[in-house]
Amino acid sequence: MDDLEPTLLVIPILAVLAPLLARGIGRWIRVPVVVFELVLGILVGPAVLGWAVPSEFIDALSEFGLAMLFFVAGTEIEFGSFRGRLGRRATLGWLISLAAGIAAGFLLASGEAAIVIGVALCSTALGTLLPILRDAGELPTPFGKAVAAIGAVGEFGPLIAISIFLGGREPGVSTVVLALFAAFAGLAIWLAFRVPRGAMHAFVSSTLHTSGQFAIRVVFVILSALVALSIALDLDMLLGAFTAGIIWRLLMRDASEPDRKAVESKIEGVAFGFLVPIFFIYTGVTFDLEALLEDPSTFLLVPVVLVALLLVRGLPSTLAAPVGSSRRDRVSIALLGATGLPVIVAVTQIGVDENILTTAHQTVLVAGGMLSVLLFPLIGMALRGERVKATPALEDDMA
Repeated sequence: MDDLEPTLLVIPILAVLAPLLARGIGRWIRVPVVVFELVLGILVGPAVLGWAVPSEFIDALSEFGLAMLFFVAGTEIEFGSFRGRLGRRATLGWLISLAAGIAAGFLLASGEAAIVIGVALCSTALGTLLPILRDAGELPTPFGKAVAAIGAVGEFGPLIAISIFLGGREPGVSTVVLALFAAFAGLAIWLAFRVPRGAMHAFVSSTLHTSGQFAIRVVFVILSALVALSIALDLDMLLGAFTAGIIWRLLMRDASEPDRKAVESKIEGVAFGFLVPIFFIYTGVTFDLEALLEDPSTFLLVPVVLVALLLVRGLPSTLAAPVGSSRRDRVSIALLGATGLPVIVAVTQIGVDENILTTAHQTVLVAGGMLSVLLFPLIGMALRGERVKATPALEDDMA
C-alpha cells in the first residue's frame, strides 16, 4: 500500500501534464498525446525516477482503460465503409499483412512466438488514429473513411487471430468457441435492432443531466457483460470490448444528433479523461527500459520493428486507398495504417503471460509501436496536409 499511494497521485498528475505538453509543442510539431503519456510513464517508472511502481490496483484500472479504448473504437465503426470496394480491399490488405507478419515473425523467432509477433505486426491503432483524423477534419472524407476502415480491420482482425491462435486451445476448438461468442454477440446485436425506435433514446435524454446517467450505466453493463463473456470463453477481453462498442452504436443509431453527441461526449470523458490515460501511462511505468538498453543488439532491433510495421502493415494498407489517390496520399495511408500500439501491447502481454515471448521481445515490439505512434501519424498527416474545418466559433471570430 505504501507503494500504491504515490503512484495514485503521480499518474493523475501526468495525465494532466501530457495534454499540456502536447498543446505546447503543437505550435511547432504535432505529437499525439499518447506519446507524452507513454514517455512520462517511463520517466516516473522504476526504470528512471522510481516515483511510480506497478501495483495490482493500477493494473486493474489499466485493463479497464484498454477495454474502454477498444469500446470507443467499436463505437466509431462505420458499417457503410465495409461495403463494396473499400471493405474488400481493407480486408484483403489485412490478410496479406497477417501472412507477411507471421513470415517476418519466423525470421525473428519460431513456433508460437512467430505467430505472436506476426499478429502484433499486422495491427493498426484505430483508437490512436481516430482523434487525429477527427481533429484534422478528415473523418468524413474518402481518405478518412479509408483509414478508418483500415484501422477497424487492423484492430478487429488481430483480436480474432489472438482468440484463435493464442487462446490456450487447439485452433479448431478455439474456432468453435469463437463461433459461440459470435452467436452470443449476434443475439445482442439482434436485440439492439429490436429495441423500439426512440424508446431507449427518450429515457437516455431524460437522464442526460441527472444523477441517473442511464446511458453511461448501460455502456458499462454492455461492456462488462461482453468482456466477462470473452473471459469466460477464454477469448481475449478486447474482442468483447470492441463488440460492445459496436452494439452500443447500433442501440443509438436512431438517436437525435444532439443526444448522440451528448452521450458520446460523456463516454469520451470517462474514456479519454480517466481510464485510457491510465492505460498508456501505466504501460510506460511497466516498460522494461533496462532490457532494451542493456543489450545493444536488442536496442538496434527497435528500428527494425518500425520498418517491419511499415512493410508488413503499411504497404498492404494502400490497397484500400480511394480511387484517384495521389502518391502522397498513398504514402500517408501506408504510414497511418502502420501505426500500431494498443494491440501490440495486448498481444505481447499475452505472449509473455503464456511464456511464449520473453520480456525482451515484448519491449522491442512495444518500443517499435511507440515509435510508430510518434512518427507515422506525424509524417503521414504532414504529407496529407491538415484540413481542419472551421468551427462555428472560429467563423464568428473571423466575422
